[in-house]
Amino acid sequence: MVNIIKIAVRNLRRYQRRTLLTSSLITLGVVSVLLFISVSGSFKNMMIGQITDSMLGHLQIHQKGYLASIDTLPLNRNLQEKQIAKVEEILKGNNAIEAFSPRIKLGAMFSNYTETTNIRLNAVDPELEMRTMPELGKRIIKGEKKGLLNKGEILVPELLAKGMKVDIGSDIVLVATNKDGSVNGQSFIVRGIVEGVTGPGGRDGYIHIGDAQTLLRMEGKEVSEIAVRLKDMRQLDTVFTSLSGILEPIRNKMDIPVFEVHTWEKLTPFANIAKMIDLMTLFIKIMLVAIVLVSIMNVMVMAVYERIKEIGTIAAIGTSPGKILSLFLTEGLLLGIFGTLLGIVLSLVSIAALKAARISFNFGQQQGIILNPSITLTDIVSIALIVIAIAVLGSLQPAWKAARMDPITALRHV
Repeated sequence: MVNIIKIAVRNLRRYQRRTLLTSSLITLGVVSVLLFISVSGSFKNMMIGQITDSMLGHLQIHQKGYLASIDTLPLNRNLQEKQIAKVEEILKGNNAIEAFSPRIKLGAMFSNYTETTNIRLNAVDPELEMRTMPELGKRIIKGEKKGLLNKGEILVPELLAKGMKVDIGSDIVLVATNKDGSVNGQSFIVRGIVEGVTGPGGRDGYIHIGDAQTLLRMEGKEVSEIAVRLKDMRQLDTVFTSLSGILEPIRNKMDIPVFEVHTWEKLTPFANIAKMIDLMTLFIKIMLVAIVLVSIMNVMVMAVYERIKEIGTIAAIGTSPGKILSLFLTEGLLLGIFGTLLGIVLSLVSIAALKAARISFNFGQQQGIILNPSITLTDIVSIALIVIAIAVLGSLQPAWKAARMDPITALRHV
């Protein structure tokens, strides 16, 4: 085998231009794929982080059926006090959970005393919300960020603040209808202006959960949802399976399921963008396979054609077809290894350069987000194995043709 490798290396060095051209194509493919994976992966993780760390959380727990009618923010599907206590007990007993935040979601009429419009509100416990949504404070573009808000204060979405001409310290009135149909109003002071993570159409504001209970005339403790933050996002599937297995089988006295658990992917259309990024990565990998396959097959076909007499000679002196096959497969293998290693080195250098450049751009209305491309060892190894395997596969047909060549016919070739 050592002799076959030595001969393969010598043959590749004999045709340096063709070897370098083929290796360059393989290198280009590897660099393109690894750079795309690192940059797209960075964008994907950044997008997911912005959504989960400032708005949704990694998981959410609702009363069964709430999500199906979430557009109307139904107050009659809130979790009740005993149900909340049960969920909190389970969440506190799970070591993978870092924090959780109960919320009341409601729709209301927003008035600056001269104009009125509608607003969606998230009523939260400030301390729990900040622990569960550590990036929420960064969305406050005007006003005091520390402590989020107090009772009697409201964070107004940027679009609504501009349209209604309200600013920090402005007095406004919220009017809401509770689940029994009665209407109540309450005055608030604008504490801050918050930008919508979903883009310029965001209309979600924030008030204290105690104010929501007063505004909606709630007699007992109830919430629309409980947002959950994990210590490690990679445990999402495991924790989701665990919580679903515990909560979803629970039924009430009428034998109706009480809870439903959803990951962030079920709660936002941005999950489709993440899937599109994964799909694009798959297509790029397929393109890499095509580039490598065509390159290797081309160079190996030419190698067989140019060395017909040589093949006939080594076959005539007793070299077995198996060794001839191995020789050409080894040449393809070495081309794949050389091009892949060079591609990996160039990719790592390029990724380091992109990190050092600290390129920034906007996501939604989030300003100055720094691109942080990275590549995992798993991605590097998987791409390397794919390229090398395809290089060998691309050499198989020419190698098989060389191994089956008749020595007498080959020696007569002009």
